[in-house]
Amino acid sequence: MAPPAARFRGPFPTLVTVAIAVAAGCDTISSDLDSFGESFSPPTPLEAATWAVDTTDAENQRRGVALLASAPWGGAEAYVRLYRLYVEENSDPLVKAFALKALGRHGDASDAKLVATQLPSPFKIVRLEAARSLQRLHDPSVADLIWPRLLDPTEEAEVRLELAVALGQYPTDSVFQALVAALDQRELGVNWAALDSLETLTARDHGLDKAAWISWKDATPDAFVDEETYLYPVFRRELDFIDYVVFWQPVVFEDPGVPIGMRLTGVRRTYEGEAPPPGVNLPQPEPAVPPASP
Repeated sequence: MAPPAARFRGPFPTLVTVAIAVAAGCDTISSDLDSFGESFSPPTPLEAATWAVDTTDAENQRRGVALLASAPWGGAEAYVRLYRLYVEENSDPLVKAFALKALGRHGDASDAKLVATQLPSPFKIVRLEAARSLQRLHDPSVADLIWPRLLDPTEEAEVRLELAVALGQYPTDSVFQALVAALDQRELGVNWAALDSLETLTARDHGLDKAAWISWKDATPDAFVDEETYLYPVFRRELDFIDYVVFWQPVVFEDPGVPIGMRLTGVRRTYEGEAPPPGVNLPQPEPAVPPASP
């Protein structure tokens, strides 16, 4: 076996230079590690709010509104008014898209109409976020604004898929007919989204057979008598390496839930009178208010 010195291919001065450089860079490495940890620290609420109202920098506005949209404290009334203002007046499509997302998470049922006004937007990202937010906001008056977009052949398939999902909360004949019509659109994802909404509205499964759905509807006086609970979808994924590395910020995924404004009392629902399945977030009834003393 060759002596240890023979294993080094480079000249001795080079090794000394590298060793000196490493020794001299210890402080720098330590500083870099500190910076690495700080890079995973989220901005403070003040920083996010400051960016969101920075009218001189669209990138800051986008970043700020995006942070507010996903923050648990992003539902403060002052922030909700800001989202509405940006949906109505902001000309940057990304800022508007983040504001729509924020309204879906933190707005109320009355915001559904405002969100629906963005469905004809010339920007796909705005239409997409409007469709997704309408899955979380319930207002029966917007159903007739949603289903025509589902049947619009010029609309992007990704947007139509989200619209089909949103329609699963509206048990009307027009919505039913639109969902049935979407069963044979060219994109399989749209077909399955429409089918899922039909199953939620009717508790029936006739597959992608349009004729079977129409025949069943014609023969059924109350097609929505067994309507199931509509839950908006949420994003989930497998945890990856970086999730375990940044252990001080555990990943928490959102649970499916009932849209804001949808009432469950007095309606036939799948989970009524029994415990909901794990991971399902159903709203609780308001506590009874005792009568005032005379």
